[in-house]
This record gives sequence, C-alpha cells and structure tokens, in this order.
Amino acid sequence: MFYFDEINSKKILKSDLIKDAQIFFTTKESFIKTKEESLSEAVAKNRNDVCDYLKIEHLISPKQTHSDNIAIASDIKDYPDTDALIIKRSDFAIFLNYADCTPVVLYDKKQNIGAIAHAGWRGSAKSIAVKTLNKMNSNPKDVIALIGPCICVKCFETSPEIILELKKTIKDSSGLFSEKFADLKGINERQLREKGVEEIDVCPYCTCCDNNLFFSYRKENKTTNRISAILKLN
Repeated sequence: MFYFDEINSKKILKSDLIKDAQIFFTTKESFIKTKEESLSEAVAKNRNDVCDYLKIEHLISPKQTHSDNIAIASDIKDYPDTDALIIKRSDFAIFLNYADCTPVVLYDKKQNIGAIAHAGWRGSAKSIAVKTLNKMNSNPKDVIALIGPCICVKCFETSPEIILELKKTIKDSSGLFSEKFADLKGINERQLREKGVEEIDVCPYCTCCDNNLFFSYRKENKTTNRISAILKLN
C-alpha cells in the first residue's frame, strides 16, 4: 500500500511492499528535477535533503529519451539515451523523472538488485519494464514491483494506433482499454504479471487528477518540472 512520508517536512510517497531497500517518489514539495531557473535553488536544496536522508553523496539519473535502452549503473557517470537503470551498489542512489509517464520500480529481494524504468506510452509499447526485468537476470517470483503515480486511464486519451501498439504487448488486454483511452498503470502491471511477477503495488494517484500533489505534462501546459522515482539499496 502506498502512503505519504516526509523528508525535511516535505511530502514523499512510499510503498510498504518493499522494506529491504529505500524507494520513494517525490512530490511537488520535494521535487529534484526542473528546467526552470527560478526553481533551481529549491531543487538544489531538495537534492541535498534527499542525499542527507539516504546518507549518500551522489544521485545518478540518465538522459531519458523515451527509448527502451537499459543500463547498469555501475559507476558515477552519465548515462545518455537511457530509460531504465539497474543498480547493484549501495553507495549511491539512482532516480528517473516523470510528469504523466509511468514509473516502474523493480526490486529483487534475493539478489538485492534494483531498477527503475521510465514507461510512458512509448516505453510501455516497447515493454521496457519486462526488458529491464530480463536484464536483471532475476527470477520473476523473487521480484517486487512498484508502479508509481502517473496519468490514469480516465485522463490518458490517445489514438487508435497507439492503443493497437500497446495491446500487442500483452496477451490479455481486457479491462485496460476503451475506444480512446488506455490504462498505462494496468498495462505495465499486466506485462509484469504475464512475465511471472506476483508482488506488485500499483499507486492509486493520478498526476492529472491529483495535480495538487504531482506534476503533469498534460495538465500544466508541458511543464518541465518533474517528480522522480528514487532507489537506494541497503
């Protein structure tokens, strides 16, 4: 179940399904990613607070391009053209950024390996969450998945062509589509369940409906502010 916690009196979102790693999602209060110069000071402060909270010096984030490229965060460096990171080290944390797209976090409780994938409709159509799971070389039954706050089915109106591409990624598409709408959370959950992942927590919040809590690209006129999914191994 998802619940709110705080870092320095600013809201973050967690799930009680994973207890052996530190995983959370930022909100409009605790955000660590923007292109707006006027907010750069707030972002720097929030990043420092996150690092203090996690007891680390470095936060690593890739250059996201809506691809299905996956990298292992083996060092503190840049990861260009990458939309999923796998981490096996505990001396730094990784984060990916979102403003309607679907954050998918994977944690292998046997190997103590984690990953975050950026699954917008393009990433979902490329099954990036499943590809990330495959690259982790994990037994799906050992993996816990979190599907974070993103645009909900009522708000994600799209084209028949995109709906067709998304339907191709799953065997059972029942309950996930209507004529103009698609359930990105449900699609990623279905992809993972069909792969054999059994423990999945799906966030009930929508970035559009709950725009007071989270940034939304659609609702906020293509905002450059982002919420982030953050993962640190213990």
